[in-house]
Amino acid sequence: MTKYLISFPSEAMVVPEEDFAAVSEESHAVIQEAKDAGVYVFGGGLDEDVAPVLVAGDGTVTDGTYPDTRVPNGGYTILELPSREAALEWAAKIAVACRCSQEVRAFLYDPAS
Repeated sequence: MTKYLISFPSEAMVVPEEDFAAVSEESHAVIQEAKDAGVYVFGGGLDEDVAPVLVAGDGTVTDGTYPDTRVPNGGYTILELPSREAALEWAAKIAVACRCSQEVRAFLYDPAS
């Protein structure tokens, strides 16, 4: 089975304050559904209050990220699924719950994971 990254940037999730509780409840319900189905690997949002840093092989720490790279933010879910079609189905469920489109990407196969 392949692991898929289903994600969205923070700026894509524009939810009126009065709808935020429902979005939170619905998104947690989809994640629970994925857990119950045995396909959930990991999920969460990046803490945008903590700035990214680059760490070189010699231990040098530099503020920021790679040049010309968008700083990743938003929400991420990793599911292990039998097909791309299954990933698209789960992404649609997450999109409904989060009220925003989801990006789907497959991880390369890693025999050790």
